[in-house]
Amino acid sequence: MLKLLVLGGGCAKCELLEKRTREAAEALGLEYELNKVKDFGQIASFGVMITPALVVNGEVKLTGKVPTVEEIKKLLA
Repeated sequence: MLKLLVLGGGCAKCELLEKRTREAAEALGLEYELNKVKDFGQIASFGVMITPALVVNGEVKLTGKVPTVEEIKKLLA
């Protein structure tokens, strides 16, 4: 099971990243758990200074942008 985290304070870009990540994971038929991290102390613990960010199985895959569903699929595959 993939463990996915969307890091961000809850801004519109963070919400869009969460939505697109769910769409990508479901389109690929992946079993996943997606959580949101809004606490900036926890976000900083990943070394992330710019949100939104996507963490896949503990590894930061992207920061500071909202990719397309197709780009997210590539990160999850």
